[in-house]
Amino acid sequence: MDIGSYLSVNARNFGERPALSCEGRDYSYFQFNEEVNKLAHGLLHHTNINKGEKAALLMKNSDYFVFAYFALAKLGAVIVPVNFRLTKDEVQYIFQQSETAVVIGDEAFGELIEEASKNTTIRSIITTGKPKVPTHLSYSYVLSKKKENPELEVAETDDLEILYTSGTTGKPKGALFDHRRIFNVGLTMITGMEINQHDRFLHIAPLFHSVQLNLFLVSGVILGAYHVIHRDFDPIKTLEAIEEHKITHFFGVPAMYNFLLQVPNAQHYDLSSIKRCGYGAAPMAPEIISRSMKLFQTDRFFNLCGLTEAGPGGILLDPEGHKKHLGKGGKPFFMTEARVVDDTGEDVKPGSVGEFILRGETIMKEYYRKPEETKKALRNGWLHTGDLAVKDDEGFITLVDRKKDMIISGGENVYSIEVENVLYEHPYVIDAATIGLPDEVWGEAVTAVVVPKEGAVIDAQELKQFCRKKLAGYKVPREIIIEQQLPRNASGKILKYQLRTKFQKAEAE
Repeated sequence: MDIGSYLSVNARNFGERPALSCEGRDYSYFQFNEEVNKLAHGLLHHTNINKGEKAALLMKNSDYFVFAYFALAKLGAVIVPVNFRLTKDEVQYIFQQSETAVVIGDEAFGELIEEASKNTTIRSIITTGKPKVPTHLSYSYVLSKKKENPELEVAETDDLEILYTSGTTGKPKGALFDHRRIFNVGLTMITGMEINQHDRFLHIAPLFHSVQLNLFLVSGVILGAYHVIHRDFDPIKTLEAIEEHKITHFFGVPAMYNFLLQVPNAQHYDLSSIKRCGYGAAPMAPEIISRSMKLFQTDRFFNLCGLTEAGPGGILLDPEGHKKHLGKGGKPFFMTEARVVDDTGEDVKPGSVGEFILRGETIMKEYYRKPEETKKALRNGWLHTGDLAVKDDEGFITLVDRKKDMIISGGENVYSIEVENVLYEHPYVIDAATIGLPDEVWGEAVTAVVVPKEGAVIDAQELKQFCRKKLAGYKVPREIIIEQQLPRNASGKILKYQLRTKFQKAEAE
């Protein structure tokens, strides 16, 4: 079955069951399916979108995002979720590279979408609110009166999503998935976290992220669970929602848990409905995990350590693992194999560092329109992640570093070369390196170590402002460190591990 058909089946089998709640708008599964069908028919009529064409979603969390996703899935379109924090140039590249034909976006992003759509294959732009650009269509105008399921044949082998993840070149790569792979991603959560149709999900992490989208929204809809959608993350509103809606399943990135712990009267909220808590997308300190267990009054915590290219998928540390191996990554997801190998592809000995590689039923088909990058990543059936890891005697795997020097700040992936390319554009910078330093709130803080040109004086705040004009906010360095030179090896490569060691020690002193 394709992903959209599961919603149709649920509407027939238990249509009156509560399905969605967002900003006071509530839907049963029957109403949910009708809203999706009305949009699907409207998209066919107003945009003439064909099966296999790409449709981008540039939206914050909302019921409209969910309707758009499932409407496009029913039409056999390929969905391209876009990070709404990106700049115009970054968005435009994704539109161009994915060959996007249709965009559905929030009113607040109308002008950004219009600018980014220039010199692309986009022919239709739909806005959820009142369009700011005359040529854009309003979401309400596009809706059809037809409520029946579209009569289109969509196979499980048809493409469903392109999920963009930045690469070491600084240009994003689009991981391509079909319906079957995304169903398998959901199945890993159904088995790994023991979720069921009676669960009640709170979606506060962005739905453009594969974690919130595929692990929890898609799997929850397949099961017929209940979903509460929040447009933005607010610690107090999150606690209120858990109490009001009796949320049973909570997922957040480490920064969100940290913010919840800062709420002065957090312990006064009734959080007893929570059965399971998941975290991931960034390292989470054991101390924060322990405090979060006390806040939520449960030890049923799951560490989800995965990659976008795997759907996401990878390794999982379950509640029993937390009791003995707090701080480790975990063991492979259901339907997934994981190894730690050396440069020859042989398994390293326990305790030794090697590359983390994956194989399984959730791994992407390819990097869309990037054959060379695909060949490098997918070799002999294995996804070579570029991440460094260590495996212990019991089979628990822990990531220890990243070959690609990726920084994870507040759940967002930041690749050093993206930031460095901008730093090098500054007239006073002659050398630069970007590293991630531990941060209690964000997991890792983006830190730029720069060397000024001879005779130049770099103003840290001015350099941050310079970066802010060219990078999404979460990629802008939180700290600028001025050095006279950077450590390099004989080949001229910057030794970033030395920088991390040096400045971690400096902060500890």
